[in-house]
Amino acid sequence: MISSPNRPGLSVVVLAALGLAYPFVVYFSQGRIPAGALVLAALILVAARLWALRRAASAHALMPALAMVFAITGILGLVKSETAALAYPVLMSLGMSVAFGLSLLRPPCLVQCFAALTEPDPSPAATAYMRKVNLVWTLFLGTNAAVSAFTAYLGDMAVWTLYNGLVSYLLMGILFAVEYAVRRRARAREARP
Repeated sequence: MISSPNRPGLSVVVLAALGLAYPFVVYFSQGRIPAGALVLAALILVAARLWALRRAASAHALMPALAMVFAITGILGLVKSETAALAYPVLMSLGMSVAFGLSLLRPPCLVQCFAALTEPDPSPAATAYMRKVNLVWTLFLGTNAAVSAFTAYLGDMAVWTLYNGLVSYLLMGILFAVEYAVRRRARAREARP
């Protein structure tokens, strides 16, 4: 798969897989790898995402959020690396929530940028629908960041790993699937005379 300014490539898939693996790496490396090395791995992941998105249509909204995640993770890593290692999933969800939210103020919203891959010229009704979906993702990601922070606060690494490495991704998948079903139903309704 080749990347283009409008189509994500293999690098995006690989980075997503590495992000998914991160909580498990933290869990299984306890006492074996210094927390500073885990923070460095998180920083490399964020930097790689920044590089992969540099020409994407969504870059204008995502790059500042990812830069914020990079900066806060780096600063927190210098102050308390153990906390920074656990904060990475929190900061990613929070950063993405901010990016989705701010894109509502400066159209096109992120959902519309992603939809442009298959629907470059949406109708006004489709644009309004995408803004609603964008708001749902903003709220979901903000809530996800809060739950992720709570799992870090609890101090139970098994709970933190389970939520940040599995449950949060399952919830994202469910949200995506529900939205896809709603969108298909809405399109079918529009297509009827």
